Amino acid sequence: MATQTTAPVYGVTNSLTGRAWHWRGGNMELGDGGPGSGGDIVEQILLSRGVAHDDLARHRAPTLRGFLPDPSEFSDMDTAAERIVQAVLTNERITIYGDYDVDGATSSALLILLLRDLGVEAGYYIPDRLLEGYGPSGEALVRLGEAGSSLIVTVDCGAMAHEALGQAHDAGIDVIVVDHHKCSPELPRTTALVNPNRLDERDLAASHGHLAAVGVAFLLAVAIVRTLRARGFFTDRKEPDLFALLDLVALGTVADVAALHGLNRAFVAQGLKVMARRDNIGMAALIDASRLKRAPACSDLGFALGPRINAGGRVGESTLGVRLLTTQDAEEAREIAAQLSALNDERRIIEGEVQEAAEAQLAGQHNRAVQVVSGMGWHPGVIGIVAGRIKEKTGKPAVVIALDEGTGQGKGSGRSISGVDLGAAIIRAREEGLLVAGGGHAMAAGLTVDAAQLDAFSEWLDEHLSTAVSRASAERRMLLDLAVSPGGLTPELVNSLEEGGPYGMGWPGPRIAVGPVRLIKCDIVGNGHVRMIAGGDDGRSFKGIAFRAADSDMGQALLHGARGRRLWLAGRAKIDDWGSRPQAELQVDDAAWAD
Repeated sequence: MATQTTAPVYGVTNSLTGRAWHWRGGNMELGDGGPGSGGDIVEQILLSRGVAHDDLARHRAPTLRGFLPDPSEFSDMDTAAERIVQAVLTNERITIYGDYDVDGATSSALLILLLRDLGVEAGYYIPDRLLEGYGPSGEALVRLGEAGSSLIVTVDCGAMAHEALGQAHDAGIDVIVVDHHKCSPELPRTTALVNPNRLDERDLAASHGHLAAVGVAFLLAVAIVRTLRARGFFTDRKEPDLFALLDLVALGTVADVAALHGLNRAFVAQGLKVMARRDNIGMAALIDASRLKRAPACSDLGFALGPRINAGGRVGESTLGVRLLTTQDAEEAREIAAQLSALNDERRIIEGEVQEAAEAQLAGQHNRAVQVVSGMGWHPGVIGIVAGRIKEKTGKPAVVIALDEGTGQGKGSGRSISGVDLGAAIIRAREEGLLVAGGGHAMAAGLTVDAAQLDAFSEWLDEHLSTAVSRASAERRMLLDLAVSPGGLTPELVNSLEEGGPYGMGWPGPRIAVGPVRLIKCDIVGNGHVRMIAGGDDGRSFKGIAFRAADSDMGQALLHGARGRRLWLAGRAKIDDWGSRPQAELQVDDAAWAD
């Protein structure tokens, strides 16, 4: 990351959200000249996100050729590929055992479609979130073996399933684990465990530890095809088009909030191109059900397509995502996509109820470093989303736990902030006997806890992470990429900024400051969104919106305290194409007085 200047931008040390403003890279005050130096803007964006000068060309147009590693660099990759190739050549029965989220669904679909192209119709098994919980169960694996599966490939799960995989091993079933979650020093008994976050993969973790499971599955697909090619398998048949699977990789990567740098940027950039072709029948139906009238952008994967796939595992039937993404029947695809959209609407209602109860509970708690809330009967399928909302609202890690009176246990989901490794803390809490089960990665984790241990776990988590949270909170800044006057906020500028994408976790979208301005109009629309029209000294005006901000300090200041005052607005520039001609608007993240 480029060095930030120490002086706050425009002297803002305490914005309306309580943050100091700093340049992410260098000073980029463009006035109303906006896109005139578009190439310079893209270069500055890349440099400020850690790209070296001599590597700019590769990152400006990320391709697989530029970023794809040799799959054999991953431990057990060649073993996994050889075993799957053996199963293909001898027509063994293969089952893909996937997690119930988007990463699990896309990973499963990717391997199923690959094997179909190779002449093998693999089965799949997706556990029920409520009845079976996360990860492979020994009972399910043995049952699949007894039904004829001699090879099971788990995707997006299995790295910590020592007991379940031990049962499968003892039953003589070969299991290959394809995962990306943190591992313990002792690995489970498997035929192969492919995971860049194995503790014996420290160098690989540094370069590829950010991959989602679907990215690891794609590398396994490359290794499988390469192994079959060496065996002469494609002498009289066509090789699978691996590039055609990148729409699945892009969706799983973005929806799992994997960091979009390095290989993941290439996966998503190229995957969006594949998605625009609408070759995957189920993906096309999902796009239509999301009411997108254009080719999906990166943000659509996380906010429109991903939540619909997730809704099946959260509040519906866990297999719907895999069925949709692997079907060859257009009518079936439309029906499943419509069902997932309806389930997503149901999920929103349930989520709102749990959110309201959780926030009421937070209001009565003392100031913890980690927000931990729990409720009897809360739906386990929405607790991760609620944890994310609480994290965003409080600026602290949050863990939301759904308690079950029948079992006396709670299922929890946590979301963290940059600089605080929640997954490692959860694993350590489990090792110290505070949890029945638990794991994850730095920014997200899941757990099972006995209700009687809940208070002790909450206290331990607060004590264990307080220093890291304090440090992360103290370093909380609003990082800006450039500043323009209202006249410089144009569609051309937005298009220039988009050239530095795709943007997401680990590769933040450019944030710009616009001003000084006065608010011409400001009111509330929708579910607590603050809508505004701002005008500048240059006589130009633009529209802005601050999502879910009405009840925040910033929202109240904009609604009631900004009349007649000059201020700066900071946020993401987007295209508003509702009118007769596209205009640029600002999605406001922060504001600061300029008078």
